[in-house]
Amino acid sequence: MRKQTLTLLSVFLILTVTLSACGSSAPEAVAVPASDAAQSPAEEQISGVISVSGAFALYPMMTVWADEFSKLHPDVEFDVQGGGAARGMTDTIAGAVDIGMISRSIKDEETAQGIFWVSVTKDAVFPIVSSENPVAAQLLEKGITQEIFNKIYITEEIKTWGEVVGDPSITDEIHVFTRSDSSGAAEQWAKFAGGKAQEDLKGIGVNGEPSILDTVIKDPLAIGYGNLNSIFDLSNGNIVPGVIIPPIDVDNNGKADAVEIYKIKEDAFGAVANGTYPSPPSRFENLATMGKPEGLSLAFIKWILTDGQQYLESAGFVPLTPEQQAESLDKLK
Repeated sequence: MRKQTLTLLSVFLILTVTLSACGSSAPEAVAVPASDAAQSPAEEQISGVISVSGAFALYPMMTVWADEFSKLHPDVEFDVQGGGAARGMTDTIAGAVDIGMISRSIKDEETAQGIFWVSVTKDAVFPIVSSENPVAAQLLEKGITQEIFNKIYITEEIKTWGEVVGDPSITDEIHVFTRSDSSGAAEQWAKFAGGKAQEDLKGIGVNGEPSILDTVIKDPLAIGYGNLNSIFDLSNGNIVPGVIIPPIDVDNNGKADAVEIYKIKEDAFGAVANGTYPSPPSRFENLATMGKPEGLSLAFIKWILTDGQQYLESAGFVPLTPEQQAESLDKLK
């Protein structure tokens, strides 16, 4: 009897161990409350102050970028100032700002001092005259060749509006205006007109982008130049009242072709983006830092080159192509 009891007990123990082993190989799933589920790490909070100075041309766009980036990162503050491309470069080299806005090509002597730069958008400089110009209709019909711009701004051989349109009976004097402050726009216009630097441009110096635009509007005999985002009303896409863009006769055929006439913002944008508008005076806008950017500055510039591109067109700037974006991002690596 005792032997049978032991046998039965042994069978029971064997069955228990076997069942336990089977259970451990396929455990029953246990529900985990949602609050206890694994969560992806929270985004790293960034904070600090980013100081920026430089080109008037890029200043309006930088204020938009700063505002949008601050919405995403409320603990980041910005100090953004204009002053011209020369100031932006000087401030960056001196360590007075984190980022310089440079609306021209970066010079070899600047990179030799440690300047690092990336292109962040494309812009263009356009000639402007008053809508009350006495030969406005002829200008829109014929356009102005690069050679004539050279003779107005560099050699000063052409002095009357009659000479511009080929009508010697018109003797109205051309009032030539340029920028007195160091300007990327002026440098681009000088290179297009056949000079090498801003100092080669002749004319009456006017300080700042808004001033040269206002001067041309008020003077029927004036000629000047301005950035794309300042000569178009961004709210409706039309040219700012009081000025016209005399077409550049790129192919020198003696007339303004349809692709050379810009009456609304979309036309000018398309020409700059696809290369129909000459370069110069179209150009890349750049951001400069001393050495490769790090930390907060790096995060901000990377954002500009990715999500920040969506704000460009509404602010009057041409976004980079995917290839141009990739090139700038690769430089940051």
